[in-house]
Amino acid sequence: MALLEVRGLSKAFGGVTAISNLSFRVDSGVVYAVIGPNGAGKTTLFNMLSGIYQADSGEIHFKQQRITALAPYQIAKAGISRTFQNLQIFFNMSVHENVLVGCHLRTASGVVEAMLRLSRVRKEERQVHYWADESLEFCGLSAYRNEAADALPYGVLKRLEIARALAVEPQLLMMDEPAAGLNDTESVEMIHLIRRIRDRGTTVLLVEHNMDLIMNVSDRLLVLDYGSRLAEGSCEEIQQNPKVIAAYLGGEVRTGV
Repeated sequence: MALLEVRGLSKAFGGVTAISNLSFRVDSGVVYAVIGPNGAGKTTLFNMLSGIYQADSGEIHFKQQRITALAPYQIAKAGISRTFQNLQIFFNMSVHENVLVGCHLRTASGVVEAMLRLSRVRKEERQVHYWADESLEFCGLSAYRNEAADALPYGVLKRLEIARALAVEPQLLMMDEPAAGLNDTESVEMIHLIRRIRDRGTTVLLVEHNMDLIMNVSDRLLVLDYGSRLAEGSCEEIQQNPKVIAAYLGGEVRTGV
């Protein structure tokens, strides 16, 4: 049974078609990667899946429920969180405070309860601090807990955004180019982190240009060509697909990191 299913999805901006009649499914517990050159429609697809863009046609189903027309906060509450190609960090907050933001969907207290400082609110406050610390530890960021976000190196900020997305406790984590801007050492660390996310039971939908990372973490690949599906399959199948090799991969890809 698919966790996420996309059926005939299309999106155009003026006369430019970004996504064209796209269908695919993502099973639970896997890393499913979407690859293609700049302009292939990868980020547009992510923005549609997360509710930022509305589809012109087609449907998106998550856990057998139609989420095509839902707002971003409703999709997040349903169990989907994401990171962004360009960092979306609160630079005026600490590392811990950034991750706390990701915990708010897991709370139930209202404004009046918070103003009155009821016992339920105090209990939830303790719980969200625990969730935030747990997420920081998982991403290897405990040492930076009280640091200001604007004082941290780029590689740490990439992991911070992931920690905040995981604090939502999603069933599906969408990662938009998590290795962009990372050096070789940081990219290898990102490979291990993505594997750990999958191994703990969170399904990962991944967009990435780093083919070494893609081939080392992905269970299945979808190749986009001008918003349409060019190929889909395992890493081995995609590596051996003549159309994909000619259009996107080229060269050699290191495996076994």
